[in-house]
Amino acid sequence: MLFIIRTILIIIAVILMSVYALFYCMLSPRNPKNTYHFAKLFSKMSFLVGLKVTVRIPESAKNNGSVVYIANHQNNYDMVTTTGAVVPGSVSIGKKSLVFVPFFGIIYWLTGNILIDRNNTDKSRNTITDVVDQMRAKDLAVWIFPEGTRSRGRGLLPFKMGAFHTALQAGVNIVPTVISNTHQQVKLNRWNNGEVIVEMLDPIDTSQYKTREIRRLCNDSHAIMLAKYNQLNEEVNRPDQNTITATN
Repeated sequence: MLFIIRTILIIIAVILMSVYALFYCMLSPRNPKNTYHFAKLFSKMSFLVGLKVTVRIPESAKNNGSVVYIANHQNNYDMVTTTGAVVPGSVSIGKKSLVFVPFFGIIYWLTGNILIDRNNTDKSRNTITDVVDQMRAKDLAVWIFPEGTRSRGRGLLPFKMGAFHTALQAGVNIVPTVISNTHQQVKLNRWNNGEVIVEMLDPIDTSQYKTREIRRLCNDSHAIMLAKYNQLNEEVNRPDQNTITATN
């Protein structure tokens, strides 16, 4: 019964948000300011799936400015976990096919996120250039999932190079954001699905890397995120983890 109720509520919530997006974005469609607004709305849905999400964003993050945010990508529940860390002035980069996802696709497009064709190498390269131009013109930050696909319980997958090409080409820092493991954590027929920690880390200074050192930048970023990923998993699995205060 709980599974049915939750499923219905989630569907209704997404439909209502898609309708709301049409009206909210009507006067300013594709405006990056919309991304933050709707990211916060999605993060509020964590209670619908029984998750307690603790979001840790350093005070200094408000001064990040134009940067490349990178985050681990696990499953569909990223929509209610990772979104809690989205900051004003940032948009995400996602595959073009997302626009065809019922209801969610229209929200993703209207709110100003950037869609790329991953199956077309030439277009992807041009997109990096276009993204860099937008970052410079609008003082924009972008969110990229460097694994390129959902990990689905396989840990932190190897990173693809797009995020790091973007950061070096734009001359901006990289800000890692790590989400504790959520693989098979959510059971819609279970009332309490535990805690998830979303933590934004300090920026990685890309000025310390030359263009030819992009692989080193990629590996260093992966190592930093993997260490934090393991640390967060240990934290949420501690016997006293239920005493941690959760914020949505």
